Formats: sequence, structure tokens, C-alpha cells
Amino acid sequence: MAKKILTSEDSNLFRQSIGSVRNVQSDKVVLTPANKPKPYPKPAVINVDGHLIDTATSMPVETVGIEDSMSFLNTGLQNNVLKKLRRGYFGLDAEIDLHGLNSNEAKRQLLNFLHYCVEDGYRCVHIVHGKGHRSPDNHPVLKNNLNIWLRQHKDVQAFCSAAQKNGGTGAVVVLLQLSDKYSYHNQQDLE
Repeated sequence: MAKKILTSEDSNLFRQSIGSVRNVQSDKVVLTPANKPKPYPKPAVINVDGHLIDTATSMPVETVGIEDSMSFLNTGLQNNVLKKLRRGYFGLDAEIDLHGLNSNEAKRQLLNFLHYCVEDGYRCVHIVHGKGHRSPDNHPVLKNNLNIWLRQHKDVQAFCSAAQKNGGTGAVVVLLQLSDKYSYHNQQDLE
């Protein structure tokens, strides 16, 4: 490659463009930053299976058919709570649709959904499970599993089949226990 020869005009223009130049005192470069970044906390591992109560001590649950309605009221609650739930007294805060999922995936989705609903302070949720028309022998698998899982869940206070306009016997409305961080007594302690 041929060496390019600069004219004095180009050299003067270059010097004017650059301005004054100073010599480098040290040629060492520090590769580690002086301030280390703060470490990120590890995400907490959530054991959603720990929310289920042991089934050996609970009463056996009858299987439900396609058009059968479901209802449950936890011990210590008045029947009036279930009536209010059926009439839509509690506003719906969240909804999940479990259509098309197999039993294991539906359970995992349901437990995660209920966990985050309780953590976020949701009181009443709507769960669509379908009626099970494509189930063998007209025995809805997901509907019966949901009936058992909701009864076993420690944060579920009551549930019943939804109103006809909200899915009828293919959906349930669930009343959840209020999380400790949203309770009235806890708020008084903070004041």
C-alpha cells in the first residue's frame, strides 16, 4: 500500500480541528469498576402444594355430573355467606379459564392462580372449568377434580356454581380468605 503524503494545509486543518493535545501520564487501564453493582435477591420459591389440606381427614366428596351444580361452605361460616356468593354480592376480582388443560396442568395453574389472588388481596374469583361434554361416560374429570381441590385448599372459604350468564354449571365462583397483610387488625397495628 502506498504511503499517503499530507500537504501542509491538510496538516494545519487537522491540528486546528483537534485542538490542544496533552501527553498520557499512565497507560494502565482499570478493568474492575470501583462500585460493584448490588446483588439481585433470589426469587422466593413458592410451594403452592403446601396450600392443600390432607385428604385423609376430610369427608368423601360425591362425584358430580355435567349439569350438576357444586357448592361448598367452610366450617365456621354462616349459610348467608353462600347465599350472597350465589347472588353476586361479592364483586369478581379475577378470572381463570382451565378449558383444554389436562388434570395436572389445570391443578398447577389453579394453585398458582389462587396463591397470587390471595397475595394480591383478591376476595372473589371466577374459575371456568367447562361442563365436560367431551369427557368419557359423561363424567367430567376437570369439574370433579376442581370440586376436590377447592375443598382441600386452605384459603378457600366457599364456592358455588356460577350464575347462568357467567357459565352456569361450567364455572364456579370462589370466595377466598383475606390475606393477613390486608386484614383490619394488621392495618390498625401499622397506624
